[in-house]
Amino acid sequence: MKQTIRTLLGNHGNLPIAIEDVADGADLYDTGLSSFASVQVMLALEEEFDIEFPEHLLNRKSFSSIEAIEAALSEILKEQAA
Repeated sequence: MKQTIRTLLGNHGNLPIAIEDVADGADLYDTGLSSFASVQVMLALEEEFDIEFPEHLLNRKSFSSIEAIEAALSEILKEQAA
């Protein structure tokens, strides 16, 4: 899942550094992720995983790092499976 997140961040995050240079726990906003780019990443994640982010996960914290995105996706996918 992390590799897919990294690929989508690389394609849609418009980060000024290579996604390979970003640690899983690094703050994406500190590395240059804008609010607009985070929305683009969210839409790409929704399409890739065939999900919809619930309102309670539509916040800066959910997209603050690769680990945070993975946790949000895991929560959504777990709820869908239930």
